[in-house]
Amino acid sequence: MLSIGDLSRRTGVKVPTIRYYEQMGLLEAAERSEGNQRRYEQRDLERLAFIRHGRDLGLDISAIRELIALSQHPQQPCAHADRIASDHLGTVRAKIAKLRTLEQELERIVSHCDGGHSIEECYVIRSLSDHGLCKSEH
Repeated sequence: MLSIGDLSRRTGVKVPTIRYYEQMGLLEAAERSEGNQRRYEQRDLERLAFIRHGRDLGLDISAIRELIALSQHPQQPCAHADRIASDHLGTVRAKIAKLRTLEQELERIVSHCDGGHSIEECYVIRSLSDHGLCKSEH
């Protein structure tokens, strides 16, 4: 049996987050010791590692909850899990595209400013003040 602190150390998930996952139903409520301390088993460690990995990949709680439910039925087809992952991949790609646009715009703004002007003439400040100076919509 593992204490909540042990579980936290072994997974890198903070104690309040573990409690939150319990409240959200992602982790089953832990057994309690005679001193009312939470006690976890190996399956809880594995579940928390699953949740942590999902969060590291940017999946939201709802998607992780669905994937946990799907994982309880190993004989079912994985089409629903694939859809969840594919949808998330689309979201990630859209964010990356937006970040690339921001990167290009910031590179353009920075390339126009050498830091040798007064704030009044600073292209960075002017660009932030006048969106019309920007080359792209962001």
